[in-house]
Amino acid sequence: MSESPISASVDYQRDGIQHGFLKLPHSHDGSAWGHVMTPITVVRNGEGPTVLLTGGNHGDEYEGITALLKLASRVQPEQISGRVIIVPMLNHPAVLNGTRTSPLDGGNLNRCFPGNPAGTLTEKLADYLTRYLVPISDVVLDIHSGGKTLDLLPFAATHRMDDKEFEARCLAGAAAFGAPYTLFMAELEGDVLFDSAVEGQGKVFISTELRGGGTTTPETIAIAERGIDNVLRYAGVLGGEVETLPSQALEIPDGDAYRVSEHAGILEFTVALGDWVKEGEVIARIHDMHRTGTTPQEYRAPYDALLIGRRHPALVNIGDTFAVLAVPR
Repeated sequence: MSESPISASVDYQRDGIQHGFLKLPHSHDGSAWGHVMTPITVVRNGEGPTVLLTGGNHGDEYEGITALLKLASRVQPEQISGRVIIVPMLNHPAVLNGTRTSPLDGGNLNRCFPGNPAGTLTEKLADYLTRYLVPISDVVLDIHSGGKTLDLLPFAATHRMDDKEFEARCLAGAAAFGAPYTLFMAELEGDVLFDSAVEGQGKVFISTELRGGGTTTPETIAIAERGIDNVLRYAGVLGGEVETLPSQALEIPDGDAYRVSEHAGILEFTVALGDWVKEGEVIARIHDMHRTGTTPQEYRAPYDALLIGRRHPALVNIGDTFAVLAVPR
């Protein structure tokens, strides 16, 4: 495989703090020899573990972006042992555009792994992460939220794995984050996610979902900032003990937990985010927008579960996930 076209203006081996860019050539009508410039901060203080902290994998998920921009401004080399690599806005064009995907190539970064150095702009970035940043990292924290279309109870997550010792290390990292909920998460598209690229290299991967709606709250920013510090402590990069907080152990067990609409219309929830529902209970109705006097379509819970996520906009189309369920583990 060819070398990445991305070059870094920072030196990953140099002690101290550096603020720079991942520079990806991008020739376009406005700049014949232009570049996509992804901001990056590297903080190093001697030998020790490396933690890669990322936000903005999707451009409309702001908790990670905000918390990591703040971290890049406050962290000092003498506070750590080892190395912290901070990329607050992974899909920088999407962040600037306020969209889930890149306006330059339509790329959904978290569906482009392991990437391709000769592919689209987004695939080139995924390749750089897979082949250059993940191999030098010991722990990766990728901070997500629901973006403009979802609202999710704040949780940190990892996955079920065949290697139970590795699974336990990843679960310990997710628990260390200290979100109100800690999950095992069944994914719908696992092989193309950043998660798989990291876990496939035997590195501890921690993901989050911290509410959504395309905004932040003081609560979600506080969860993100506390969680980042806790993960740095868990990895041994930051001194002190992990701040232990109550966290409910849950699991998104299978594809049925993602409730997908088979109708288009106005979405009416009959239960609230955070409610427990019984098998067969109506959780939502979808109302026809083209005529009056019609009976709405009812959607029921497939099993006893917690409504951990819901669609944020009331308009829903066929194929939209409108609810996410979790069960105790």
